[in-house]
Amino acid sequence: MQSIKQERIYLPDVENNPQPCSYKDLIQRMQNSGGEYWQIWHLFAFRPETTMHLARFTQGIMREPAPVSSGLRELIAAYTSSLNECEFCMKSHAAVSSELLGDDLVRNVLRDLESSSLEEKEKALLRFAGKVTRDLPAITLADIDQLRAAGWNDEAVFYTITVCALFDFYNRWITASGVHAVSDEGHRLHGKVLAQKGYDPKLREQHLENTIKVK
Repeated sequence: MQSIKQERIYLPDVENNPQPCSYKDLIQRMQNSGGEYWQIWHLFAFRPETTMHLARFTQGIMREPAPVSSGLRELIAAYTSSLNECEFCMKSHAAVSSELLGDDLVRNVLRDLESSSLEEKEKALLRFAGKVTRDLPAITLADIDQLRAAGWNDEAVFYTITVCALFDFYNRWITASGVHAVSDEGHRLHGKVLAQKGYDPKLREQHLENTIKVK
């Protein structure tokens, strides 16, 4: 099998020095299969004793039960990433949210939120996430009151703020480190895994192993 060549990230000492962890195993499994993989795994594998806390935090914020569905949280992540022009995160989480909400809806939201068929109540959350990302100093209690008027409680607002803030971080971490987007098919493959298995790298490795065997 011919391996797919991927452009290196900007930090070769990070890319070349993964420490023993599930992310290193994920990288090796995909490299051995010749398939594309998400280069963010290099960042997690470089200092896993620290980044494991980030992975657990991400799993909790994106997947634990909440008033905002997992699909909508993934869409907030993709929308935030599109505003930050982070191609990797936008395509990655668009792929995940497409698995959970449908391709057409996600595509239209990312193209033009206001003309999309997303429910008005949910549009309010994305507008708020956009303001947090682009005009943070302008956020006031009035913005929160608008979300309450739209039918969201404080727990929902908490998750929206946290997803938005988390991906404002990820967008900068990834873009400045030189993590590259993969092919559309590569994003679909890994997006499907994330949608089904969440952010636990061990579960993702098992799923990818089964997928590779089937192929």
